[in-house]
Amino acid sequence: MDIRKLRLDEKALGTFSEERDEYERDYARLIQSPAFRRLQGKSQVFGAGTGDYYRTRLTHSLEVSQIAREVARRLGKQYEFLSKKEHPGLVLDPAVVEIASLAHDLGHPPFGHKGEEVLNHLLLEEHGIPYEGNAQNFRILMFLEKRAGSGSGLDLTAAVLLAVNKYPFGLDEPGRLKGVYNTEWGEIEQLRRAWKIPIGCSTLEAQLMDLCDDIAYSTHDIEDGIRAGKIQMNRTFFEDSRLINHLVQEIVDDKGNTSVGWGKVDIPAMVKRVLASYLEQWEALYAGCDHESSRTRREMKARWVSIFAGKVGIIDDPAHGWKKVTFVNNGQQDIDLLRTMEILKKLAWVTLIKDFRVQRLQMRSEIMIRRLWESFKVPDYGRLIIPPDWIENYELHRNKWSWPRFVADYISGMTDAYAEKVYAELYASKSGSIYEMD
Repeated sequence: MDIRKLRLDEKALGTFSEERDEYERDYARLIQSPAFRRLQGKSQVFGAGTGDYYRTRLTHSLEVSQIAREVARRLGKQYEFLSKKEHPGLVLDPAVVEIASLAHDLGHPPFGHKGEEVLNHLLLEEHGIPYEGNAQNFRILMFLEKRAGSGSGLDLTAAVLLAVNKYPFGLDEPGRLKGVYNTEWGEIEQLRRAWKIPIGCSTLEAQLMDLCDDIAYSTHDIEDGIRAGKIQMNRTFFEDSRLINHLVQEIVDDKGNTSVGWGKVDIPAMVKRVLASYLEQWEALYAGCDHESSRTRREMKARWVSIFAGKVGIIDDPAHGWKKVTFVNNGQQDIDLLRTMEILKKLAWVTLIKDFRVQRLQMRSEIMIRRLWESFKVPDYGRLIIPPDWIENYELHRNKWSWPRFVADYISGMTDAYAEKVYAELYASKSGSIYEMD
C-alpha cells in the first residue's frame, strides 16, 4: 500500500472506477463538493458580487492551483532527489499540489478575514473555543462535507490532507493562533507520525501551496486594487509618506513574519525602493502598451508572477533535518525577494482592506454575523430557524459536535449573499418569498 495514497476511512469500496488514479478521485470529490462551489460567493478582497472583474475565493484558489502545479512540474525536473521519492513528505506531485491549492481556502467564512475575526471573537468570548480558517478546512474535508457512500467527510488521500496542512499543530496547544482543531488533529497527527515528519515541519507540497498562495496574493490582489482605483499608478500616490509609514507599520506589527529578518534592514528605505521600482516598471510597460491601462495591468501581473514563480526552489533545512521550499538564488534563500513579496502583500492590504469604504463594508459584515450568531446560539430557538438537514446531522453527531461549534460551522459555510439573505429574513422589514430554496 502506497502510504501517500492511504485514506483514513474508505467505506465505499467498489463504488469507484478502478481506472482512475487516487488523486483523480480526490480532485473529483473536491471540485464537485458544495463547499468548493460556495467559494464563488465568498469575498477575496472586495465583496463577492462587487463586480464581475474582481476575484472571489474561487477564482483566487484556481489561480493559486495553476501557479503551484506549474512550479511543481518545473521543480520535479530541476531537483533529482524528488524523483527518488525516498520520503513521503519530500515529494512534489503536481496533482497533489493542485488539489491542496484548490482546497486551501474552504474554511474561510463569508465576508473574508472580517468574518473569521468576528466568529473567533464570539466563540472565544462566550465558550473559550477558537474559530480559525485553516482549522475549518479540516472540519470541512474530514467531517462536514458529504459524498456518496460516506457519512462524514470527503475521505481524501493522506498526501492531499497533509498538503493542505500548512500549520502542522493542534490549535489547542498554548499560544497557537493557527493550526487544526483537536477534533481533527488526532488523525492528522497520526498520519504525520506514520510518515515520520519532523515536529513543526510541513510536507514540500504544503510548503509550495503556501508560497504560491502568497505569490497570488501579492500579484493578483494588487491587480484588482489598480483596477478599482485604490492603487493609483502615479508618483504622488507611491511617494506619499502616509502610505510608506502605513506599510512600515504593518511590517513591524506582523509578528508572524520574522523569518525574513526585517531587523537586519532599513525597512523604510526598502519600502521606498520596492515602490519606486514597481512604479518605474509600470511606467515603462505603460508606454510599451500604448498607454492602455488594462493591458499594462495584465502584463505587470504576469511579469511579477513569473519573477516569483521562477525563483521558487528547494534548499536544505538543517535545523530540522528537512527541506524548505522558498525563493532561491545561487543555491541560497533569496531573502531580499521574500521581503519584496511581503512589501507588495502589505501594499494590497493597506490600500484595499484598510480603505475606509472597505472598512464600512466590514463593519456591516460584522453586524450581520453578530446578529446571526445571536439568533442561532440558543439551541431551543436556533433549531427552529436552521435548515432541517443541518439539525438532523447535528442530532446524529451531537456526541462530538457541541452546539456553539455547530452554529459556527453553519454560519461559516454561508456565502456572502446567503448570509445577507438570512439576515434580511430575520431583521429586515421585507425579504424575498418564503418559498425560495435554501
